[in-house]
Amino acid sequence: MAQTSSIDQLMQQIADEYESLSRQLKLIAKHIEQHRSSLMLERISDIASACQVQPSAIVRFAQRFGFSGFSEMQDVFRQAYTDQARAAPNYRQRIRKLISTRDGKVGTGELTREFIGASRSGLDELAAGLDDEQLEAAVILLQQADNIYVVGVRRAFPVASYIAYALQHTSKRAHLVTGLGGGHRDQMRSVRAGDVAIAISFAPYGKETLECARMAHDNGARVLVITDSKLAPLARTADALLTVAEGSAFAFRSLTSTICLCQALFIALAYRLEIDIEEIGAQPVD
Repeated sequence: MAQTSSIDQLMQQIADEYESLSRQLKLIAKHIEQHRSSLMLERISDIASACQVQPSAIVRFAQRFGFSGFSEMQDVFRQAYTDQARAAPNYRQRIRKLISTRDGKVGTGELTREFIGASRSGLDELAAGLDDEQLEAAVILLQQADNIYVVGVRRAFPVASYIAYALQHTSKRAHLVTGLGGGHRDQMRSVRAGDVAIAISFAPYGKETLECARMAHDNGARVLVITDSKLAPLARTADALLTVAEGSAFAFRSLTSTICLCQALFIALAYRLEIDIEEIGAQPVD
């Protein structure tokens, strides 16, 4: 039996060894990270097909991390997620069933409820997998920052825009890196030690965001990463890492969980800053 007795320990071990894995094993690692809650239901052939590898590669992956084979590794996920799976429906299966069993068009109200349901499922996963230690580290980074640079492109841009807007309601100097005219690097040129860059990106991951995160790291700034996997390219530059997996319906991924996480992060920061102000104000004046 593997020494990693919990899902979190196993995923951390996979993240630590990710760079040394072969291309095929990296594909399997990403699949496991993104489908951990449903892995107990998947056959080895299903995973192999999704990763476009041979089933023997799945066995090699399990053995790489101390298991005798796929079944023993799957048991770890089965023990961890059986109760959760009973409580929460699989929305992907429900949506596919909805489409296949309808003779006519899906009603707007029904479609909307399915999307709301998928978003709710994503929020449940966010709550269940929230890393309190990393969330606390993220708040401390922002609390101590001189300047905060926020970068996200394409689907992540609305999230970056919201964070920058929220931070403007604090005493922190916040800068939204818009990349107008292709100027991402130019807008990051003044980042330095004492600053924090918030980098937000989801698969297939924006190269501009990765470049900005690396630039911040190279210049001595700290990096807070919000992404969908501990194995994401941005994770390697992170001083604090927050992961969020969104629910999806009809091939559209929601932003509900990500916005919720960012709002909670801002509220925690604002609360911390207010405490600091009260403590300073409560000190006796000589």
